[in-house]
Amino acid sequence: MSQGPLARFKVIDLTRVRAGPTCVRQLADWGADAIKIEAPGGDAGLGGERHGPDFQNIHRNKRSLTLNLKAPEGLEILHRLVQRADVVVENYRPDVKFRLGVDYESLRKINRRLVYASISGFGQDGPYRDRPGFDQIAQGMGGLMSITGLPGQGPVRVGIPVADLTAGIFAAMGILIALLEREQSGEGQWVQSNLLAAQIAMLDFQAARWTIGHEVPGQAGNNHPTSIPTGVFATADGHINIAASGEDIYRRFCKAVDAPQLIADPAFATGTARSQNRDRLNEAIGAIIRTRPSAEWIERLNAAGVPCGPIYRMNEVFADPQVRHLHITRTVPHQVLGAVEVIGQAVELSRTPWSVRSATPELGEHTDAILAELGYAAAEIESLRARQVV
Repeated sequence: MSQGPLARFKVIDLTRVRAGPTCVRQLADWGADAIKIEAPGGDAGLGGERHGPDFQNIHRNKRSLTLNLKAPEGLEILHRLVQRADVVVENYRPDVKFRLGVDYESLRKINRRLVYASISGFGQDGPYRDRPGFDQIAQGMGGLMSITGLPGQGPVRVGIPVADLTAGIFAAMGILIALLEREQSGEGQWVQSNLLAAQIAMLDFQAARWTIGHEVPGQAGNNHPTSIPTGVFATADGHINIAASGEDIYRRFCKAVDAPQLIADPAFATGTARSQNRDRLNEAIGAIIRTRPSAEWIERLNAAGVPCGPIYRMNEVFADPQVRHLHITRTVPHQVLGAVEVIGQAVELSRTPWSVRSATPELGEHTDAILAELGYAAAEIESLRARQVV
């Protein structure tokens, strides 16, 4: 049996690609019994190659049941699952779930305690309801690409599917809130998240610069748009990040790099002055930082209480002693790939930790076991398979 703080919950995963699977992964890592519903022939590559790193990282801790939802008997199997389920998660385009008969109102009639989560590109209604959702489209429409990159460079996407990932995480948070509320009301509800809203929410202070300050932020490159000086500086052997904004930290920084002139100069004496003379200040700092190697500056500045750190390539990230200490990855055996190292959760609980209990399943790996749990006999299961219902 599954272990963990969410072990009492059963989750039906009707999702594909990334945002939906990310949501279910959040629940599965904390112990929920997550059943991934897949078409008998697979998902035609939606979500990437099954044995590739992406698919393996995002679908661990789940069981796989193949099911043809277009077949009446397939829908009946889903209904049996829903009777016992706590959560259903889907990320179909909004109209598809109604055509299949797996929308919230239809399933709520089977189980009024059901928490049903929908993740879409733009929301379940409104003028863009039927548009297909894609992370980079949300990054553009959500304003992120206009503030990413070097000044004058033109729009730049960030290096991760941030709208997909955050839409999934927000949906998981909504599900947990709905499950908590269900303890009082006894009823489930419809949880909705979408890529566009998630992306806008993640803009945070950059969005508030417009909604409250009526300022349109632009590209600031590696410089922090408001905390100065903060940015990337070349060293004798590479690059480092330095964050020396705020009066106290700025003075500690100047002392640590033996540059009292950066305090005495009226152009840099106050936060306002440093903001007005950002380029000149960065040039002066850069001339100092490039004289010594990265490791020396990192040690010296951190010892002085000035935030500073290396800029790693991916292999260097996982070699860092603090990253290794955080134990954010787990290795799990896979029947085809052998030992697989997956990325874990960024939050820890002292008594009931997250865990990676099983690798991403093969297509339909748990079909027989799940159907048996629902009361199907071996002969019935074989008949369903022969007719491509499962």
